[in-house]
Amino acid sequence: MLPVLMFPQFNPVAIALGPIAIRWYALAYIVSLVIGWRLMRRIAAWPPVAATPLQVDDFLTWATLGVVLGGRLGYVLFYQPSLYLAHPSLILHVWNGGMSFHGGALGVVIALALYCWRQKLDFLTFSDRLCAVVPLGLGLGRVANFINGELWGRPAPETLPWAMIFPQAGPVPRHPSELYEALCEGVILLAVMLAFASRASVRARPGLLCGIFLVGYALARIFCEHFREPDVFLGFIAPLFGGITMGQILSLPMLLVGLALIWRARHRPAVAV
Repeated sequence: MLPVLMFPQFNPVAIALGPIAIRWYALAYIVSLVIGWRLMRRIAAWPPVAATPLQVDDFLTWATLGVVLGGRLGYVLFYQPSLYLAHPSLILHVWNGGMSFHGGALGVVIALALYCWRQKLDFLTFSDRLCAVVPLGLGLGRVANFINGELWGRPAPETLPWAMIFPQAGPVPRHPSELYEALCEGVILLAVMLAFASRASVRARPGLLCGIFLVGYALARIFCEHFREPDVFLGFIAPLFGGITMGQILSLPMLLVGLALIWRARHRPAVAV
């Protein structure tokens, strides 16, 4: 049996300035929004131009509200509706955790639709450029999950050299599934999106980058969920294929929408670049 790694006990507070404490999860949000905003400013200017730098700047506030409100409400509705219906005041306790990517995605889609309507921007073209930078936030968010010692993986084989014991999950060595997700949903998907976004022939087909992102994320999430321990209050939703999780179920509509967007983009005339 190989030696088992122990989870390093990180300080949950990343930055402390007197009474002000910024936790790792909040820092991941801040860093991803700032870097993503600067990166999107450049990508949006590539032909065909999706938006002006000022319009990208203004959308940052909309995106922040969409992510935070959608992510929180998505967690409330998808994961623990009975708890929050019984105790509505807990919805505001965001410092106790509980954010859903799928809810955040819906929140951003609504923010996108409203903003593009107000600014008279092409919805799919603008969304394409946003999707190119979203994996940055996903990757940093999963790293923050790991630092917080949450969302750990399922029990791992004894021969797995990076199996890790999470103290809050008992003495069983587990997959560090947060890092699997950071790699697949963050690093790899970001590299794929930027590679496609750099091609004029891809940017000339509105909706294609959105479709690639949705398919890429859905496949990465479905794969990584095989190593992630289901939420204790949900468990497996269905016993098929060894157990289906809520994350996998919520990823299926994203996969179908992504495939539909790719099909649509490839069968529509390309715009001038």
